[in-house]
Amino acid sequence: MALPMLRGCYRFPSTFSFTRLFLNERFFLNRSGKTRLPPSPPAGAAASVRPYSSDRGGEKQKQKVVVVGIPNPFIWFRTRIYYFLIRAYFDKDFSIEEFTEGAKQAFTHVSRLLSQCQFEALEGLVAKDLIGKLEEKCNLLPLSHKKALSADPDEIMYTTPGDVGIYYDDNGRKFVSILMRFWYLTSAHLPEDTLEGTRIFQVAISGEGQAETKRLLTANYEFQREFTKGVPPDWTITRIEHSKLLD
Repeated sequence: MALPMLRGCYRFPSTFSFTRLFLNERFFLNRSGKTRLPPSPPAGAAASVRPYSSDRGGEKQKQKVVVVGIPNPFIWFRTRIYYFLIRAYFDKDFSIEEFTEGAKQAFTHVSRLLSQCQFEALEGLVAKDLIGKLEEKCNLLPLSHKKALSADPDEIMYTTPGDVGIYYDDNGRKFVSILMRFWYLTSAHLPEDTLEGTRIFQVAISGEGQAETKRLLTANYEFQREFTKGVPPDWTITRIEHSKLLD
């Protein structure tokens, strides 16, 4: 089936508007055991609630993280058109929900390998030309920054699809790329002036005044798959960015 309208590459901004995410009140975090509820979001808002607990000295404390984003209706609608086109012309079983879950698993696995500098293990998961660039950058990072690259599954606070691209090359090969954005917490010790624009949280562990410092970081991972007939149906990571760590 011909698809002339998709000749070339089409990209658009993130589905959710998170402008200055760490500096405004669209992000609410409660890590002390007391619940602080955000204002009621307007119609069309999307929220993600991540409950988890810490256990120190036999004391278990429940904590919640709430992320609220207000979607752009026009971009949300256009995104859904692209998902429809992917199902209509490339993969009839494509589901953005299933893709997002798989992307989260890939993100935690690849970020851990990067943190441990296991670059050979990235082969088959990350584009070959990107692995060499990542190795050069990671070898220059101090140990604290390498630790901050690793994202634990329980510390991923929010995940959302970003840019979507559908395009052909000059040889008629067909590609789909999806940029995924992740927000995650890390306990890595980082200089306070290193990651400008991120937010630091003091997490109360017990009544003795002890606290654990958590920092909220962001990462962008772009996944690409070739849909040319006869090509293995594998998604490959072609872009990796960890804010202020791997740009």
